[in-house]
Amino acid sequence: MPVQLLKIIKGKSETPLPSHLQKEDLKHLQEGFDHTNKYFQGIVILSYPLTKLGDGTDFFKVVLQDLDNSCSRINSINILIYGKMAEDCAKVIRHGDTFVVAGFKLAKSPTAREDGRHGCHLEVSEEAGSAIYIYTKPRTTAASETASLSVAPKYVYTPLNHLKDGTIVNLYGVVKFFKPPYVSKGTDYCSVVTLVDPSNVKLTCTLFNGNLDSLPRIYKVGDIVRFHRIKIREYNGQMQGITSVGFASLTFDGTVGAPVVPRTSSKVYTFMDEEQKTIEELRVWAASNLSISGPAAKLSGVQPMLFFDLTCQLVGKAKVDGSSFLLKVWDGTKCPYPTWKVPVEARDLEGEKVLLHQLRNLTVDILVYDNHVQLAKSLKIGSFLRIYSIHTKQASAVNEDVSHIEFHLHGGTCYGRGIGVLPESNPDVKELKAFLESVDLADSQNMASMSSVELDGTFNNVTDLESHLQRCQQLPVTVLTDHQDLSNTELKTIVNSPAPRQYRIRAKLRTYKPQKLYQSIKLHCSKCNSLQEVPDGDDFDFILQGSAVTAPNPELHNTSWYDSVTWTTQDQKQRKIAIHFVKHDEMLQQPEDTLLMIEGGTVKEVWKLTKRFKCVIPVRSTEDDLELLDLSAPFLLQGNIKYYGCKQCSTPKPIKSLSSIAAEQRPSWEPTEIAQVLGIEPLQYVFIMKFTLVDGTGALNAYLFDYEKFFQIPASEILTNNFLQQKMQMTMNTLCPPGRKLDDLPWLECFIKSYNVRDAMKRQVYYQIFDTTVAEDVV
Repeated sequence: MPVQLLKIIKGKSETPLPSHLQKEDLKHLQEGFDHTNKYFQGIVILSYPLTKLGDGTDFFKVVLQDLDNSCSRINSINILIYGKMAEDCAKVIRHGDTFVVAGFKLAKSPTAREDGRHGCHLEVSEEAGSAIYIYTKPRTTAASETASLSVAPKYVYTPLNHLKDGTIVNLYGVVKFFKPPYVSKGTDYCSVVTLVDPSNVKLTCTLFNGNLDSLPRIYKVGDIVRFHRIKIREYNGQMQGITSVGFASLTFDGTVGAPVVPRTSSKVYTFMDEEQKTIEELRVWAASNLSISGPAAKLSGVQPMLFFDLTCQLVGKAKVDGSSFLLKVWDGTKCPYPTWKVPVEARDLEGEKVLLHQLRNLTVDILVYDNHVQLAKSLKIGSFLRIYSIHTKQASAVNEDVSHIEFHLHGGTCYGRGIGVLPESNPDVKELKAFLESVDLADSQNMASMSSVELDGTFNNVTDLESHLQRCQQLPVTVLTDHQDLSNTELKTIVNSPAPRQYRIRAKLRTYKPQKLYQSIKLHCSKCNSLQEVPDGDDFDFILQGSAVTAPNPELHNTSWYDSVTWTTQDQKQRKIAIHFVKHDEMLQQPEDTLLMIEGGTVKEVWKLTKRFKCVIPVRSTEDDLELLDLSAPFLLQGNIKYYGCKQCSTPKPIKSLSSIAAEQRPSWEPTEIAQVLGIEPLQYVFIMKFTLVDGTGALNAYLFDYEKFFQIPASEILTNNFLQQKMQMTMNTLCPPGRKLDDLPWLECFIKSYNVRDAMKRQVYYQIFDTTVAEDVV
């Protein structure tokens, strides 16, 4: 049979594989090699629906992970199955099955760049003489059924201090911080989780999924998570985790002694006996090493100006306006202060009217804003919630002397703000339900009416309510990094005041320029204060082509401080290329520590070298020495960044000046040091933007001049990093949401300084933002 199910008895296959087959390693699956009598074995991490091709042939695609190379950068491969084998496989295969394929054809994968898997795929069909052997996962069957049994795959778990950039790993961790799932700027839900483990290393994971239930079900700090197939990448010197294809998670209560029951929406997963020991050990470690807050606060214990988490039941909800939503909740206890009852039309309030009336002295109204509104609308009456980072504010109603407490869930996700829905199986929910059932509602209805301020008649009109909501709206989406002693100044006052001065403002971003964010990146010289556009890649290519006309000078090859390699291309142009590898202590260094210089290369060749070596400098030969190209070209390339020099302020020196760095005990090859010895005044990448700010009293244009502080994104990396470009666009969409009315825009808290600019005709006042950064939850 082309597709065979194999039984496992006492850890061994009842039917061994044919003796002529030999196992092939993933890294040896390459075009041009003979794979006859070889088989590849992996674990099924993903399968696609069975489909038909244009000619009616059945087609089935499976993704296998090589557990022998689970920590490698590329550890999975696509298997394409055709014909009857596709139909047979689709009937029996399940995630986690061990899958063996033999008699396959190896072909280049057209999707390798997009899916991050092996550069080739395996094609399998009965006509080609292929064979598939499946060790199926254990499954429950009726007594009359015959089912294939197997051993669950053995997963390797990586400690957080052993993570490497570019790998896809499995790991365990204790939750130190988390943001409940929220709707991202796209269509997916997003959750952010910070994990720690006994290695005392921290890992922050950003998880996306179009299905809310597929994200980890984390309820509190101290929960333990198991992540399978999470991708690791390095950013700003720190490891981060992101979801990859096949990502799966389990979550466990982190309380010592609690039952070890996984939380997951998946119906198919493996959990070995030894993993229970891992969870118990992490619980004990976390109990003594992690600062875990106690039980969530009760309404009976709230105080003004407090941020707290609340476990409660939802009994009513209503839309208030375009950017806020009302949730009526209770936890069986009574707030010791009068509480604000948000006025809404009775027809707009969802919930059982009788119950709402019975609980009127025990419920509190929580206003949720902005990104939390969509989730709040979807909540079911009667569900149990944990609302994170509720803000209590003390305020007075219009024309009233009595103050009251208001409850707000501000926009954004800073400090873990959000809403989580708890299942009825949750221990905290079981405890809450038992307590709610014991509450005597008759006593609560006889309480003094002063315990709850009914504001229905207090707001004279809709305008009063809108004004109040605006005053209570979300916290600012930017934060100040200095000068906290300054008080806010209205924009009207600022535009009527002389310059230069410094101000603290609270305003909204009405519009900004440029709208195409990549156009905001400029090159700045700190010496002459000039600005220029970032050169186009075609300009660099043109300069390289021009320099290639001059052949490398053999007399300049293989000096005391660098070794040279030369060759001639086989195309019609027969370009002569020379690469000079800088030595240290008369020895070549590892590629990641090596600076090299190239003559006669193309843009494509130069970029290829930057992926392997630390630094690349394009040069050309003269009679006496190597020299830099025209400063319209970068004087240095490192990673994805091109470093430019100021033509006006630079006095380029011969390349041999670099020998002084090569002679150092530990050459760092930092761009600033290279520029200094070569006589280059480096240009710095900066964001230049114009913000139009308004605050209700006036408006002004303020310029943003920033290297990386405001967006917390290096301007030098933005042009070559799609992820950072998307991050910047998401940030601007948060600061200035498209399509929003002015009243619905978020507040920005900024420092601005005014200064005078004089020309021959007149003097003009300009404003610049400084010492301000985007809030943590925005980035």
